[in-house]
Amino acid sequence: MFEPSMKGEAAQAGAGEASGRAHGVYEMLRDDVLALRLVPGERLSERNLERRLGASRTPIREALMRLEAEGLVQRGEAGLCVAPIDLEELLEAFELRIETEALAVRLACARADHPRLDALQARMDGVLADPSPDAWYEIGTDYHIEIAALSGNRFVYRGVRDAVTRIARARWLMASSESGRLAAHREHSEIVRLIRENRPAEAEAAIRTHIGIVRDSLVAAMREEHRGWKARGVQMVMREG
Repeated sequence: MFEPSMKGEAAQAGAGEASGRAHGVYEMLRDDVLALRLVPGERLSERNLERRLGASRTPIREALMRLEAEGLVQRGEAGLCVAPIDLEELLEAFELRIETEALAVRLACARADHPRLDALQARMDGVLADPSPDAWYEIGTDYHIEIAALSGNRFVYRGVRDAVTRIARARWLMASSESGRLAAHREHSEIVRLIRENRPAEAEAAIRTHIGIVRDSLVAAMREEHRGWKARGVQMVMREG
């Protein structure tokens, strides 16, 4: 009498393992796209990805579908490829970020968990001694997503996470100077302090200023250096006159 139940449990366990494998493949492929190990414009062959990731065709297809929904992969006449970096899309993402993160910090002032704020500040302080681009890229991304999570609003969180993802590859292309890293740390720390002290108007003004600085820096870098990036095989869409 227990056999059907045991089969059901085995089936659920198998489905869970398959889902876990699919998510793992998605994470690996997404990391490769965001870190530009798969460059914008690069054609994506399922067979090549099988060899690259050591995975079967089904989880790779699922991962590609998720990345296509996120705008990191696109479908063309020749099949799937890594989406190019699009300046117009970046500017639209920044429009969303400024308004959504302004709301996030206002909500976080009233709702934020102070131990989580302390942990976030400790992570930011921890990378001061690490000049590697990887460390600063990671904390720069995680910072904004964590602030959105502290808002306590799942829609704000998803909006910020999506917008940060759309901008991530352009940020990766920029090698931050030491002064730029210190300025980012200073601005991020000030916003955390204002949230902890429940000062929503000042926190909102600070996050708007910070995101505007990042936007202007990225746009300037793209306009000045896009020819060099294209020469390195990075496909970009500038739509300049």
